[in-house]
Amino acid sequence: MPEGDTVLQTAKRLHTALAGQVLTRSDLRVPRFATADLTGRTVLDVISRGKHLLTRIEGGLTLHSHLRMDGAWRVYAAGERWRGGPAHQIRAVLANAEHTAVGYRLPVLELLRTQDEEKAVGHLGPDLLGPDWDPDTALHNLLAEPGRPLGEALLDQRNLAGIGNIYKAELCFLARATPWLPVGDLAAPTAARLVTTAKQLLEANRDRPMRTTTTTGTAPRGYGPKERLWVYGRANRPCLRCGTPIRSADQDTRPTYWCPRCQSGPTH
Repeated sequence: MPEGDTVLQTAKRLHTALAGQVLTRSDLRVPRFATADLTGRTVLDVISRGKHLLTRIEGGLTLHSHLRMDGAWRVYAAGERWRGGPAHQIRAVLANAEHTAVGYRLPVLELLRTQDEEKAVGHLGPDLLGPDWDPDTALHNLLAEPGRPLGEALLDQRNLAGIGNIYKAELCFLARATPWLPVGDLAAPTAARLVTTAKQLLEANRDRPMRTTTTTGTAPRGYGPKERLWVYGRANRPCLRCGTPIRSADQDTRPTYWCPRCQSGPTH
């Protein structure tokens, strides 16, 4: 699943290709907006809000999209062959004289008034990569349900926006807590540090083509380019800190990973 840093990079690519340019083609391939025609309008801006994308268009309109598990926006030069998937997976096409942006497998795509953007993203907590970031509010939100498992609380975009399954597992490892530990059981300094670390990780990866988290915390012995993540995707491989095999299990239908020696707390 694309996480906050990946969505920010997507917004930057779309902004570079579309902003300030007049649309020469628009095609929204979802029933509700299939007849909408944005041709002739200028794209004003493309921004990310957590894992949401907002493409603002002349005339007070915003195209709101969300990538969820496997959605993607691809940008092509005019005349370039599209390679993001079969045609039946295309949900949106926005083109100008120089570039074409194609949205594949977008589970959320809606056209709304820019003044109504809050209806789509107003429920989100502080954006880890946005101008509204507020660590105190994020910490308060995270601890609002003390009995809730830490992993679930981190993934809840109403608490803080931008964390996905990868960062969830990595942040739990860095906090030395399992994803099932009740969030209220975290020591106060650990909880505060967790929010700070989340911000640091996403900021560090906002411009990287390959995400890495192992530069935060104690560097692993024999660290190399393939060891970019502490635990995510490393089931049965040795922990980079202690050598214990990493374990995996589903949490709320998604796979999660942890080290049974480095992380304390329940394991289901």
